Amino acid sequence: MMLFANARVFDGSGRAPFSGEVLVKGNRITAVGETGTLRRGDAELVDCAGATLMPGMVEAHAHLSWPSSIGRIFDAMVLPPEEHLLVTTRNARVTLDAGFTSAYSAGSLGPRFEIALRDEIDGGWVPGPRLRASSLERLPDGALGMKADKNHASGPESLRAYVREMAKAGVDSIKFLLSSDDAFTPGGSQKLTYSAEEVAAIGDEARKQGVYLACHAQAAEAVKRAAKNGFRIVYHCSHADEEALDLLEEKKDQIFVAPAVGLLYTRAYEAGKWGIKPGTKKDMGAPATLERMQKVYPKMRKRGIRVLPGGDYGFPYNPIGTNARDLQWFVELLGYTPVEALVAATRLGGELMGGGDKLGQIKAGYLADLLVVDGDPTRDVRVLQDAAKLSLIMKDGKVHKRTAKLAKRAKERLA
Repeated sequence: MMLFANARVFDGSGRAPFSGEVLVKGNRITAVGETGTLRRGDAELVDCAGATLMPGMVEAHAHLSWPSSIGRIFDAMVLPPEEHLLVTTRNARVTLDAGFTSAYSAGSLGPRFEIALRDEIDGGWVPGPRLRASSLERLPDGALGMKADKNHASGPESLRAYVREMAKAGVDSIKFLLSSDDAFTPGGSQKLTYSAEEVAAIGDEARKQGVYLACHAQAAEAVKRAAKNGFRIVYHCSHADEEALDLLEEKKDQIFVAPAVGLLYTRAYEAGKWGIKPGTKKDMGAPATLERMQKVYPKMRKRGIRVLPGGDYGFPYNPIGTNARDLQWFVELLGYTPVEALVAATRLGGELMGGGDKLGQIKAGYLADLLVVDGDPTRDVRVLQDAAKLSLIMKDGKVHKRTAKLAKRAKERLA
């Protein structure tokens, strides 16, 4: 058992932080109380010394097989498969190091990379976040410099067969590109890639097979088709019109949205080293897309649509491990308060993972995914970008990281 004492508790619900303590037994939170109200017993003491205790964060747009991460940058998207799988495994650890104890995949670059990785993580053999594993990213020919998978079928019956195949393989989620993207071809964000009949078949078969659906949807009609056909999470939505917003609001208890604003910002303003400059073709429409999102997402916020951080990390100019920057962009670009951004990354993220009754909050009976942060992210979310400020990272009741400073405080309290 562990007792987190003398903490400033942000429980993920959205309520104001309070001075409190939290008891963990096994992989569960067993009690939460005001300071001095919980019995320690034989629990190990963790003296937070006024630091913030909060739920672990959820990365809602994870690409663990996108190669680049902090400390290891690749100027390529595809590697030899043996190396690529090892890099993907490292990226899982880097994500956890950044305070993200859960990750919902937005597509893989290896057919079984994430299925194998999820099972290794769940078995306790490699460190990483809780993972909702995805299928291959269904990219159009030429996107990211790759050839389209020849097995990517078209037609309602062929797509049903594809969904069955992926479900049998063991994925948790299947991602489709319901529209293209300006990064793939000029004006691509307005081009639909599947017919209404095909999307309906995908949605129906996924329900039968019990798998989640995710989609890249820039065009308004793509967003509408996703909302009508049971997609769990819709990425980007930059061209969403009022009708699309109405549908998302109508389905707000079943659907999630993630803008992936992190990639857009870095591509627009921080990718000069890679020859990507604003106002040139190489910016791939990022500044314009970002401008559209700054108009669309405040409307979603007002409508109560569940919008989550997750910024397409894994490109060389947007490496894995910098994921917490998305919370900053939610505040500075999209109009969210720091607390709203934190709730999106914790409680709402837990709901996305399918664990809203056990994940994403500090609450008795919930899974013990916890962070101790030297600072106050409810006032300034940027503190979460500093790995040195993450004094403790716990996932499933097991300590992944604890700084010497935090361990020393516990010993001093015991003396």
